[in-house]
Amino acid sequence: MLWVAAALGQSAAAPASANVQLAAGGSSPQSNEPVSYASVTQLNGLLAQLEATSKNTQADLPKLRIDRWKTSAASKKETLAKIDSIQRDLQGTLPDVISQLRASPEDLPATFKLYRNLDALCDVVGSVAEDTGAFGSKDELQTMANDLSGFDSTRKQMAQRMESLSSAKEAEIVRLRTDLKTAQAAIPTTPPKRIVVDDNAPAKKPAPKKRPAAKPTTPGATTAKPAAGQTQAPATQTPPAQAPAKPQ
Repeated sequence: MLWVAAALGQSAAAPASANVQLAAGGSSPQSNEPVSYASVTQLNGLLAQLEATSKNTQADLPKLRIDRWKTSAASKKETLAKIDSIQRDLQGTLPDVISQLRASPEDLPATFKLYRNLDALCDVVGSVAEDTGAFGSKDELQTMANDLSGFDSTRKQMAQRMESLSSAKEAEIVRLRTDLKTAQAAIPTTPPKRIVVDDNAPAKKPAPKKRPAAKPTTPGATTAKPAAGQTQAPATQTPPAQAPAKPQ
């Protein structure tokens, strides 16, 4: 990411702190989601346009005859510092950001990172174009104006792409939330039965077993036969009942 310490339109005698600087930042995570052919085609066209503008600008900047400009040495030094910072960005930072975006065409952080880089480039290239218009030739001014126009055109298209991607991501989030609510509504609301176990309750004693009742002996019942080799005990006979005596 680039940042500009001084605002646009500063005088030629402003300090050289308006250089473009690269802020440290990690690469954005790649997305595994499929990307549409139209989206990739659009991005490739923007990046090809940007790379062409970058190549032209790198060739145009050394052609500026700043040593012939009718201005102070401090002003010339400041312009040279701006040109040096632009060249470092076009040769190092910008290719890395473009590579990250090609790996994740619809990654919003990577898209925004490139947009901010372009935004800062437009600021500094515009500042050099202003210096060229004030002290350089008409041909030099036209060259820098063309380079600035190329960067600005890509920046505007990247802003529109960010808006489209943001709207698509928001619509996807809304759809996922709706699907989640539908799935939650389909889940039964009846809670499962719970069995509460009281560990402090006294243990129940087992019920005593009932003994079988003894069968009564029936008078006149026959005794069971003895087994082989055993003597059968004589059966007990019940004496017959005597008739009552007749009166004399």
